[in-house]
Amino acid sequence: SHPSSSTAPKSSQRPSRVMLRRVQLRAFSGHSRAFSVAPTKAPPMVYISGEEMSRYTMELIMDKWVKPFVDTSDWEHFDLSCRARDDSKDAVLHGAVEAGSRIGAIFKEPTVTPTEVQKKRLGLKKAWGSPNGAMRKGWNGITISRDTIHIPGIELGFKRPVLFERHAVGGEYGAGWAPVSKGRVLTTFFPEDMANQAYIVDAREVKDDESAVVVYHNPLDNVHDLAHIFFTRCLEAKVVPYVVTKKTVFKWQEGFWVRMKEVFDERYKEKFLAAGLLDGCGKDLQHLISDAATMQIIRWTNGGFGMACHNYDGDMLTDEVAQVHRSPGFITSNLIGKKDDGTLIKEFEASHGTVADLWEMHQRGEETSMNPLGMVVALVGAMDHAATLHPANKAAINKFTVSCREAMYDAFRTGRGTRDMSGPEGNTTEQFVETVAEDLARRMAAEGPPVVWTEEKVVAKPSRKFRRNYELDEEGMRAVFDKFDLDGDGSICFPEFLEMAQEVGIAKIKESSAATLEGRRARKAARQRDEAKEAQA
Repeated sequence: SHPSSSTAPKSSQRPSRVMLRRVQLRAFSGHSRAFSVAPTKAPPMVYISGEEMSRYTMELIMDKWVKPFVDTSDWEHFDLSCRARDDSKDAVLHGAVEAGSRIGAIFKEPTVTPTEVQKKRLGLKKAWGSPNGAMRKGWNGITISRDTIHIPGIELGFKRPVLFERHAVGGEYGAGWAPVSKGRVLTTFFPEDMANQAYIVDAREVKDDESAVVVYHNPLDNVHDLAHIFFTRCLEAKVVPYVVTKKTVFKWQEGFWVRMKEVFDERYKEKFLAAGLLDGCGKDLQHLISDAATMQIIRWTNGGFGMACHNYDGDMLTDEVAQVHRSPGFITSNLIGKKDDGTLIKEFEASHGTVADLWEMHQRGEETSMNPLGMVVALVGAMDHAATLHPANKAAINKFTVSCREAMYDAFRTGRGTRDMSGPEGNTTEQFVETVAEDLARRMAAEGPPVVWTEEKVVAKPSRKFRRNYELDEEGMRAVFDKFDLDGDGSICFPEFLEMAQEVGIAKIKESSAATLEGRRARKAARQRDEAKEAQA
């Protein structure tokens, strides 16, 4: 559905561009001193700097939002920009991983994984790989939690939270591979105890002149940990849990489902039943084939569900969740690992990248309007986790993190947001930082606990046209509309809408029919698997 233009804040309700610039100048002259608050000592935390526009924006936020109220002298800082990694021969990455293992609370800005072109342009010694693999291995990664971010009072894509657990290890990301020609491939497993017999996992003939042979494995030991994290979070958020695999075809994925179901039945089923969260799904944990999950994400726009899945499926499905909700800047990306003593290691980052196009504009001296929502939610999440691990100043840290979040949310609600949310009259990057800084200073100076928005009414529904990468093909959309406007009266009646919904795959299906459809998909997948085996034989 398309939001009415009347739901967007009108320009007359926003501060004028001139007024905003006056606010900016006044703020840069030190407005926060008028609300003097002694900085609170923050507990140890790892802060990882990144690159480009995201780094520039976080530098502004640290200077204007954090440092006036928080003493960060116990934080350990690591620069993971391309040049810093190159200059240190990646020692800085190893240092960050070691510090994260020791401290257990990490905030990471988006980083660049350089291409060969960037390597030459930046004069790097090599094109350094993504730091994520080293972090997941070094922190015994269990899951990457990717959830929708909701701003109270603003309607985004999903009305209620959507939670995701993406298995942090295994799958295609750690694959070994080689280009090969005609011949034979033998995959052999050698047990750790070499006294035991080795055995062949797979043997096949390669008949094409050019093929790629790929080998990877999926660890299962930590799936029980993932299950506990997932089901606990679903209970807390009051959402319905689903486990997603393609086990009907990929039989090796059965183990993931079996372990998830074991933990659910033993520890969580009665709690979910008591909470009424299984009333609409057969009173039990449901499995979804990944194909079906892709469609349900589009249909279930009321939200209120969680999905746990393998590494690659989680990567793809959460990208879909981000687009339905609004953009990658509106979902979290938090890596959860575990120390040897069982203490959880949590690394918080935004789901988006370094926003290179805005950085190029900034370098040319042009105005930019960078929305830091995902990064700020990650930062305050890391600070809250650090305060949980070291609770001496927990109440004071929580006052700051709640006040920071609420000041930012209020800017979006009142038409003082960045242009992706407030339209062309919205704030620039610097103006947004300043207007939130003023509000934050007032909140921090107030006595008592932080003030939280509690009203349930929707006050804004930002148009997707405000998004920077809005590229809707309106001519193409008109052709689609005309296709289903069967009587050509310029509107789509309910029967026409039913036809359209079925064709584009968003039609809601009765529960009994959905179960039948799931069975058909399973049987079709089984046939495809058997046919593939016959062809291989």
